[in-house]
Amino acid sequence: MGRVRLLRTPEDRFTDLPDFPFEPKYTELDDPHGGVIRVGYVEAGPADGPVVLLLHGEPSWSYLYRKMLPVLAAAGLRAIAPDLVGFGRSDKPGDLADHTYARHVEWVRGFAFDALDLTDVTLVGQDWGGLIGLRLVAEHPKRFARVVAANTGLPTGDVDMPPQWHAFREAVEKAPVLDVARFVQSGCASSLSEAERVAYDAPFPNEMYKAGPRAMPSLVPYRPDDPASAANRSAWRTLTELELPFLVAFSDGDPITGGMAPILKRSMKGAQGLDHPVIAGAGHFLQEDAGEELAEHVARFVRG
Repeated sequence: MGRVRLLRTPEDRFTDLPDFPFEPKYTELDDPHGGVIRVGYVEAGPADGPVVLLLHGEPSWSYLYRKMLPVLAAAGLRAIAPDLVGFGRSDKPGDLADHTYARHVEWVRGFAFDALDLTDVTLVGQDWGGLIGLRLVAEHPKRFARVVAANTGLPTGDVDMPPQWHAFREAVEKAPVLDVARFVQSGCASSLSEAERVAYDAPFPNEMYKAGPRAMPSLVPYRPDDPASAANRSAWRTLTELELPFLVAFSDGDPITGGMAPILKRSMKGAQGLDHPVIAGAGHFLQEDAGEELAEHVARFVRG
């Protein structure tokens, strides 16, 4: 595979976003395929507070965590929300083929451990944030203190994905114009304002920039011979034996990942004996529908 062609969203796309006063920060990753990739992130709370790493999924960005960051900061936690490569303020590899599951895991690993050298991390992973984050927990358990899985999973392809997910994957693949804000709205129980929809569209000035959100659905292992299946099976085996406290904080209204909640509660050694919250009245993007409530659960879990 040749050199990765990187696009960078113009900064003026990110001005005046509602409820997002956080100063953008950047770090650079040395990528074996892409040269230097810039990753954008925001953070809130004391620099020496316990670290909470907030990983978003498809097709959102760190804006999704705007309701949670102040609550976590007020609890004395250092909340860090990066933008996945291809999303938000991070650089965007322009070709679908540049996006693989393994590379996304490596990019977040490079961000969290090489660039920021985070330790005693509490992972909060939703959607792809869990698909990536749970791999990191399994592969670097000494870096983590605890895990919060929120509307996510770690598919291996051995069990079929729900029909709603297949419909989503096909819709993304076939859409001549990918309406990012509409896909976010379709995963929410609440209604986004026009300004919030603009914020979700902000990273993507035109179709050229959307290789990340276009690629992600097809990277989910939904067949047993998927390129990521073996690594995810191995991660499952490790995760189920880890002693790390593992909180399952799902909403009650997510047809895509809802079936994973009981499996995670039952399978993870670190989930036993914990009081797992169910966030009522929230959809797939529970950070949007009930971000403050989810953040309170995370803060209590960390401060436990």
